Amino acid sequence: MVTVGKPKLAYAASGWDEYLGRLQHYHQVRVTHLADKNNNADSLLAAAGNAYKIALVIDGKQFTSKELAEFLDKRALNGREVCLLIGGPDGLQPEVIDAADFQMGLSRMTFPHDLAMVILLEALYRASTVSAGQPYHK
Repeated sequence: MVTVGKPKLAYAASGWDEYLGRLQHYHQVRVTHLADKNNNADSLLAAAGNAYKIALVIDGKQFTSKELAEFLDKRALNGREVCLLIGGPDGLQPEVIDAADFQMGLSRMTFPHDLAMVILLEALYRASTVSAGQPYHK
C-alpha cells in the first residue's frame, strides 16, 4: 500500500493502527507513506514497483465486502503483489490513475483523507475475514 501522508487526526491514527494490526493477522502488509512533498506520479509509481496497482478513485469500481474478498482472492492466485495507491487530499494524479491496473472506489461520497484511509483498511480487514470464513462481516 502506498499512501500520500499518514493519518494526522488522533481518531484516524488510532483507527489506522487498529485495522492495520488486525489486517496483519491475515496478510503480510507493507505500507509506504510518502511525504506530501513527494505527492507526484513518479514517486507513487516508483513506490508501487511492479505490483498490481489499484488506484483509489471516487468513480472507481465499488464492491460489497464479499465481492472485494473474491476480487482480492483472485489477485492472490496470480502471485503478483497487490498495491493500493492512495493519493493525498486532492486524490491521485491522472498519470497514476492511467498507469494503474484497476480503479477502485470506496463510496460515491467524499470522505476526509484521514477517514478514507481508515475506511480502506477496515474494508480490507473485513474482506480478509470473509475469505477466512470468519463471522466479522455479518
